[in-house]
Amino acid sequence: MEPQNRSADPQVMAQLGVGKGRGARRWLWRIGALLVLLGVAAGFYVWRARVSSAKKETYVTAKVEASDLRETVIATGTLTPLDAVEVGAEVSGRVLKVNVDVNDRVKAGQELVEIDQEALVARVEESAAQLRSAGASSRNARASVKEAELKAVRIRELNKKGLASAQELETAEATLERARASVATASAQVTVARAGLKTAKTNQGKAVVKSPIDGIVLARSVEPGQTVTAGFQTPVLFTLARDITEMQLKVDVDEADVGKVKEGQVATFVVDAHPKRQFRSKVVRLNNLPKAGTTVVTYEGLLTVDNSERLLRPGMTATATVITQDIKGVLSVPNAALRFRPKAKGGAAASKGGGLPMPGLGRGRGFGPGGGGGPRPASSSGEPAAPRQPRDTVFVLRDGAPARVPIEIGATDGKRTEVRSGELPAGADVITDIEDAP
Repeated sequence: MEPQNRSADPQVMAQLGVGKGRGARRWLWRIGALLVLLGVAAGFYVWRARVSSAKKETYVTAKVEASDLRETVIATGTLTPLDAVEVGAEVSGRVLKVNVDVNDRVKAGQELVEIDQEALVARVEESAAQLRSAGASSRNARASVKEAELKAVRIRELNKKGLASAQELETAEATLERARASVATASAQVTVARAGLKTAKTNQGKAVVKSPIDGIVLARSVEPGQTVTAGFQTPVLFTLARDITEMQLKVDVDEADVGKVKEGQVATFVVDAHPKRQFRSKVVRLNNLPKAGTTVVTYEGLLTVDNSERLLRPGMTATATVITQDIKGVLSVPNAALRFRPKAKGGAAASKGGGLPMPGLGRGRGFGPGGGGGPRPASSSGEPAAPRQPRDTVFVLRDGAPARVPIEIGATDGKRTEVRSGELPAGADVITDIEDAP
C-alpha cells in the first residue's frame, strides 16, 4: 500500500497558511524599503557631519611688536574751589537788607547783610546803665571805707586815753574791713558790667554781616524780611570763594590703584560740559586714610586745576586720567590676544573676542597688570617668598591649529600689554579672535 502525500492535502495546506504567501511577501517588501530609507538618511547625516568638520576655522591674528605704552589710572571726582567760606549770622533778628547777590565780587569787610538792631541797641543801653550803676556802687563803697578809716582812727586814740572801750575799738576795725570788702565787690561788679556792655556792642556790630575775604559769591540763601535765628547751629547766609580761576579736583582712587598714584604725577581730566576738551592737571596729595561712608575702599586724591578761562564751575563731575608711567619701545601684544581662548572639543568656544576677563588684570580695570591679590606663599625658611610676575597665555598658529604660549605680562595702556618674558618674538602673529563663517 503506497503512503499518502500529506503535502498535497488541501486541509493540511490551509492549516500551514500556504494560501497567504502573497501578503507576507508584501510586508517583507515594505520593511526592506524602510530599512533602505533609514540607511540613506544615516549616510547623508554622516556625510554632512564630515563636511562640516572638514571646514577649517579662520583665525584673526595681530603682530607682536615693540611699542610705547602709557599706563594710566582712571578716577572720578568733583571740582571744588580752593577756599570756600560759609558766611553765617551770629545774632538773631529780622533781615532788613541784602547788599549782594550770586556771582557778585566782594571785598574783605564789605557789608553783605543788615539785621534789625532794635533789640541789640536796647541791650547796649541796658548794659551801659548797669555799668553806671556799678560805678556808683563802687564810689559809695570807697566813701564808706574812708569814713570807716576815720572812725577807727578816733576810736583808737580814745582807747589809748581810756575814753573808749576795747569793744568799741574792735567794732570800728570790723566796720572798716567790711567797707574795704564792699569796695572789692563793687569793683568786680564794675568789671562785669563793663564786659556786658562790650558784649552788647559786639553783638550790635554783628548785626551787619561783613565779608571775611576777597572773593566771589557762589550761593545766597537769605532774603530781606527773613528772620534768622542764631542757636546751636549758625544759619548760613552766603557761600564765598576766594578765587575760582584756581580750583581743585577731589577724586576717589580705588584701593587696587592707590599704589601707582604718586604726588607730582601729570594728569588730565574731562567734564560733561566740555566733552571735546581735555584739561591738564597734577596730583598734589593722596590721603592715607580711606574715604569713610562707602562700601568700596577708595582714597581721596587732590589735583590742581587751572581755571583761568573760567570754563569750569564748582560742583562739576570730572573724570581724571593719571599718567602713572611711560614705557618706551617694549614688546607688546593686543589685549584681545590675552582674552582669546580656542574652542573646546565639543565645539563651543571657551572665549571669543572679549568673552572672558583678561587674565592677570584685577577687577576688570583694563589699565594695569593686576595681580592675584592673595597672600604670597611662604618659602621653606618660613619667610614670604618674593612676589612673582603675572603669568598669562596667548595662542599662535602652528600647523593651522592654535598653540599655547605662556608669557609674563607687565604694564598695559588698555589696548596693548607689555610682554616681559616668554617664547614670543617680535613679529610673531598671535590669535585675537575667530572669524565668523559666512
